[in-house]
Amino acid sequence: MGGDNAPDVTVEGAAAFLSARKEAFVRLHGDEAKLKPVMAKYSSVADRMEIVHTEDVITSDMKPSQALRRGRNSSMWNALEDVKEGRANAAVSAGNTGALMAISMLVLRKMDGVHRPAMTAAWPTLRGRTVVLDVGANLEADAAQLVTFAIMGEAYARAILGIERPTIGLLNIGSEEMKGHDEIREAHELLRGSELDLDYQGFVEGDDISSGKVDVIVTDGFTGNVALKAGEGVARMLGVRVREALTGSLFSKLGAVLAMGGLKNLRSQMDPSNVNGGVLLGLGGVSVKSHGGTDGRGFARACQLAADLATSHYRDEVATNLSKIRQKGIAAE
Repeated sequence: MGGDNAPDVTVEGAAAFLSARKEAFVRLHGDEAKLKPVMAKYSSVADRMEIVHTEDVITSDMKPSQALRRGRNSSMWNALEDVKEGRANAAVSAGNTGALMAISMLVLRKMDGVHRPAMTAAWPTLRGRTVVLDVGANLEADAAQLVTFAIMGEAYARAILGIERPTIGLLNIGSEEMKGHDEIREAHELLRGSELDLDYQGFVEGDDISSGKVDVIVTDGFTGNVALKAGEGVARMLGVRVREALTGSLFSKLGAVLAMGGLKNLRSQMDPSNVNGGVLLGLGGVSVKSHGGTDGRGFARACQLAADLATSHYRDEVATNLSKIRQKGIAAE
């Protein structure tokens, strides 16, 4: 029931996901009176969609503390309870981000050894996709937490991007070892000498994100969120400028027609619907946040992301490496 155009977009996306994943099944938590007419449009997959009725909804303006106090029996809460109780392998919501994070941590709990979960983003790059974390769950992170983020990001990249041995970098203001604050330099030393069998490449800078220099970029949530929003803003500006350049005159319009194939490919690469879905890593279950303003295709992509992660060995790999760092005395405070 969450998102700018719910429940139409949510059901449309769920139906598209089911069309692509014949083995999947979806439980739609929400108001049956609103969901049923929309679901009727997708008769080909209706037998693999089930409505779990609830009238209570977490609103977009509700604070996380309010959601924790008043959100029980809401569609968001019940979806996460489905994951906790084993009725579902993953939960996907386009609703209130802060509420989803708070309820996810309360219902699903944190994995052993994870002090703070981290939110991920899949960043389009010249080489494909790069996983960036944290992008907003934690404003600050100490050295041990950054090491934990690296462990989770590496396993996540393997599960979602299909990279056997993902490379990892710490986001810093320079590549030299003396650059950055104390926490980032300490995390660098811990990762370099941890013997965790991670392909750690050292420091990376802001312009390395879009180049795809490494597969996983680790940072605190404040820096990651600023970088993410800045990147989204630049992408929107470029989209506007390209449209202006291609429609400014008759000759530029003719050139746009001749370059149509390449322009469609560029639009596909920059389309946010193709990378929709942020995962809160470090929990005892899979919780995926879809962008609130996404379309049906984007919501389907978030569902695919959730299914891929839920059927991977991500949590087992993370648990193994977290056990190793606890044995070495590297524990997040």
